[in-house]
Amino acid sequence: MPAAGPLAGIRVIDCSTVLAGPYATMLLADLGADVVKVEPPDGDGTRGWGPPWVGDATRGTRTAAYYLSVNRNKRSLRLDLSNDAGRDVLRTLLRDADVVVENFRVGGFERLGFSDAALAELNPELVHLAISGFGTTGPDAAKPGYDFTIQAGGGLMSITGEPDGRPLKVGVAISDVVTGLFGAVAVLAALIGRERRPDAPRGAGQRIDVSLLESTLAVLVNQAQNALVTGAGPARRGNAHPNIVPYETFVTADGTIAVGVGSERQWPRFCAAIGLPDLATEARFVTNGDRVVNRGQLIPIIAERLASAASATWLERLDEAGVPCAPIRDVREALDSPQSRALGSVVQMTHPELGRVDQVAPPFRLAATPAAVRTPPPLIGEQTDEILTEAGYDPAAIDELRRGGVV
Repeated sequence: MPAAGPLAGIRVIDCSTVLAGPYATMLLADLGADVVKVEPPDGDGTRGWGPPWVGDATRGTRTAAYYLSVNRNKRSLRLDLSNDAGRDVLRTLLRDADVVVENFRVGGFERLGFSDAALAELNPELVHLAISGFGTTGPDAAKPGYDFTIQAGGGLMSITGEPDGRPLKVGVAISDVVTGLFGAVAVLAALIGRERRPDAPRGAGQRIDVSLLESTLAVLVNQAQNALVTGAGPARRGNAHPNIVPYETFVTADGTIAVGVGSERQWPRFCAAIGLPDLATEARFVTNGDRVVNRGQLIPIIAERLASAASATWLERLDEAGVPCAPIRDVREALDSPQSRALGSVVQMTHPELGRVDQVAPPFRLAATPAAVRTPPPLIGEQTDEILTEAGYDPAAIDELRRGGVV
């Protein structure tokens, strides 16, 4: 078993489903937290978001790869929160927890009996992460929030795609992912703050609100600032960068490569590597600002040159010149690349019922208290008895909950 992570001893009750919440809690679990995944009777919806699948449908273990991507290192408790007995079980769990994460529609958790005041009464030190689509105020607060529609309404699709093509979503549910990241960061900050607020009244827990919309707006970064400075929405540029030139993909004699000339020092090296050294001192292209203004004149020159030789030729020359470049790999190729293998970016794992469930390794490396993939994603309710026993329920009480369909 890997060494305990930095969050060992922290208990997280995860009442969220789908992606943003489960991604946040998986990050906390990777860092050592004990995450109890509280699932509705039918389970997290992503269990059915296949194909592809693992497990066996005839044995009731068929599970979508989507679910497997964000639920490792957790223990699953099947719990029906629509009845009083189920809510009583959750209250018992929350009394000894450090964090609760939920993504009910705004006001949904409160309607179940878990208002801010009720949570503070149960456990004054509890950190409550509430994830919503649009935040808790404003005309859209009550709307359901889905990654796809948030990418559309949050401006991200408007800058993704070819200039003369349709707006496109990012190839993963990036609004959900970054919301999970911001949620995890905020939880960590609240846990640290809890220890540093000894004078806080009635404990030092607090509510955290993170929304998909605000998270998407936040990760627009330079594009958002461009819009604020100019007063206009940025245009789609395909693979080209709005503020750096050349920084895009180019067709070669046998494929396509990505090239990013990210500094003035790299520019003359790039020109020499592609056999056009005089381009570096041409007045129209000397500085990045010049190149951005005159990209329409520069890019065709570079494109014509790079089309004259194979990708491998250019990648070798640019690597030797210290100019950032890369082939365009598919996801499987990226996971299998020599660098990914050297980093151990794929962790081999087997579930006793599901079989092989390899995982992408945590991306952060802590020297003394490392993050780790310790256990595979659980089946629905796999650790129900274990979790309830720890919470003080004896076998008879657990059997009664099971007979009543509560667990």
